[in-house]
Amino acid sequence: MKVVVDLTRCQGYAQCAFAAPDVFAIRGDEALLYDTVPEHAQREKIARAAAACPVQAIFLECEDAGHRQHGPEARVAASGPEKAGKRTGRIVVVGASLAGLRAGLILRREGFTGSLTVIGDEPDPPYDRPPLSKQVLMGQVDARRTALPRREEVDAHWRLGVAATGLDLGGKQVVLADGERVGFDRLLITTGVRARPWPNEAEAGLDGLFALHTPAEAEGLRQRLAARPGRVLVIGGGFTGCEVASACRDLDIPVTVAERGPTPLVGALGAVIGGVAAQMQRDHGVDLRCGVQVEALQGDGAGRLRQARLSDGSVLDVDVVVAALGSVRNVEWLEGSGLAAGVWGVACDAGCRAVDVNGVVTDDVFVAGDVARCPHPVYDYQYLSLEHWGNAVAQAQIAAHNMVSAEGERWPHLALPEFWSTQFGTEIKSVGVPTYADQLIIAQGSVAQRRFVAVYGYHGRITAAVAFNQSKWLEFYAGLIDRAAPFPPSFRITDQPTDARPVAADVPDRPTPHATVVVTGHGPSERRATLVRRTYL
Repeated sequence: MKVVVDLTRCQGYAQCAFAAPDVFAIRGDEALLYDTVPEHAQREKIARAAAACPVQAIFLECEDAGHRQHGPEARVAASGPEKAGKRTGRIVVVGASLAGLRAGLILRREGFTGSLTVIGDEPDPPYDRPPLSKQVLMGQVDARRTALPRREEVDAHWRLGVAATGLDLGGKQVVLADGERVGFDRLLITTGVRARPWPNEAEAGLDGLFALHTPAEAEGLRQRLAARPGRVLVIGGGFTGCEVASACRDLDIPVTVAERGPTPLVGALGAVIGGVAAQMQRDHGVDLRCGVQVEALQGDGAGRLRQARLSDGSVLDVDVVVAALGSVRNVEWLEGSGLAAGVWGVACDAGCRAVDVNGVVTDDVFVAGDVARCPHPVYDYQYLSLEHWGNAVAQAQIAAHNMVSAEGERWPHLALPEFWSTQFGTEIKSVGVPTYADQLIIAQGSVAQRRFVAVYGYHGRITAAVAFNQSKWLEFYAGLIDRAAPFPPSFRITDQPTDARPVAADVPDRPTPHATVVVTGHGPSERRATLVRRTYL
């Protein structure tokens, strides 16, 4: 049996922990950790836990999923020739990811009866990434057993372990690394992201340097942590870096976090709430160093990592380094395809239809998940690239539905961004885009007790909310964001601080990238847009 919890939906009621305490555990007040592949003897307790969940956030894999085929009873009957045409033909999904798996399920549920091919460059079937930086590192879950549960089998041809290297839009073909060409009538791009590598190639080969994105990387790091290193250095204070540091402290391993910004999580939450996260780390024994960068890594004669030199002149003796440097979107294979694909992802409209370099929306190519750049009406139709579990699931559903629906029946992707992180016994959750803000206010709770809700505002309206161990309130604030409610909130609410007042959000300046598109040609009939390849971020 496989278990996955939609932690964007979970509100920390802890009913699962009461029903199956050997599988589900609450750390601190609300932070939920769970075994993704529990023992068979726990089956009945897990079923009761899933049934008892007030928000139905627990999903289980059916034991016969590997033998189940989709019959006519699972298909949505088509009505009319257009719908029938949309539900036949050839669909190719490039990216065997969470979004790719979810889209495949929805396509079959929506009545698609044609050929479905899923292409993935990794040899593993789609897996769940959140446990890799949490349960796996602490030895609670085997990294090789993090495959996503399937409540029903996807009737698809899986091409795993072979990368897509090109896209021929005119010929409607995906080019694979082995030279094969896979034809399609409609294409869904869900290639996601990969971990940004350490930039110095010589240092990147040192024994003891890790990234953290795949099950193999997580397993390698887990083994090193189990060997009790003298000190771990985490480079980067984003969510992955903070979660790795949290796991180290849970294992009582000394850890240093080097963050070039003023606080950890500054890029996601701003410096005000980032300061709260910084104090939380120091309270748990993390050697947190902000405003510094790692300039060099040094090894011994055998190529084993031994030291790190920081920009402040200090030198650390380290056995393990985790480079949590952010991610790179997997778009290189689209170079020259004619799609608007760059370092920020693949541009698409609100219906997940890809945009070409001329700004024209395509009708047969769709995008979903971490690699997608989608405009959102709440944020002035700015293009957002979101690396969140919940966004991948929601966007994949929209894309799959629209691929097999008539023009008048297509849906927009309007879901507000949500994310979560479990670190240092605290559950941090967010709804909206916290960095799209100029002010924030602590609307509920106590920062000192690490139990509060911070509400963000931009030009007088509420744009986001971040909760530390107060996730039950986020649905309420999501409604305020959708309605563009005034900021600061003027209503009375439970546990409201008496001295609450807005302060500057102190979010990073939005980067202004160089132009990625230039217009060429001399006459109206010759005008074309051409992508200019950049490697900046």
